[in-house]
Amino acid sequence: MPPQAFAADLNGLVSSLKGGGYVIVFRHGATDDSQKDVYPFKFDDMSAQRQLSDKGRAIARDLGTALAKLGVPIGEVYTSRLNRAVETGKLIGGKDVSPVDALTDSGAGSSSAMANPDGKNAKAGRAVRDLVNAPPKAGVNNLAVTHKTNVADAFGKEFADIREGEALVYKTSASGPAVLIARVQPSEWIAQAGS
Repeated sequence: MPPQAFAADLNGLVSSLKGGGYVIVFRHGATDDSQKDVYPFKFDDMSAQRQLSDKGRAIARDLGTALAKLGVPIGEVYTSRLNRAVETGKLIGGKDVSPVDALTDSGAGSSSAMANPDGKNAKAGRAVRDLVNAPPKAGVNNLAVTHKTNVADAFGKEFADIREGEALVYKTSASGPAVLIARVQPSEWIAQAGS
């Protein structure tokens, strides 16, 4: 698709987002690959979990600036309990966040996140979908910052390729489940805000 065609689509999306009623699901920002999740569920021990890299922080900050400049109103910001998602949510949303179990990495410390479709991961996927299906307050959009495994658990293995900082934009409805409208890379939001 030519870049101009996508820009027009993103322009239309941004226009729709200004009215609220969407949930934007972000994968946390870029991380430091030299760090590993050793004890990721010791939430207060930053040395035991992978953190955002300086690049990840900068892009999340730029994403927040871009959304503000584009006039996208942000309501609630829900995040995983892992620091890389909490920090991403604060930088994008520009406000305090609400860490929730549903968004916490369902694959952390597990060798096969998708191996148990009827167990913990299926339950985690339903919890993420429930959060995305809940319409935000009038006039705003909610953000949810989570992990690749949670996105795949919730929306299917075709989303297992979600990149760090990528967003899935869902239109909510009072009469049914939210509908995926777009996949947007961080650079696309930032470029749109600069145009």
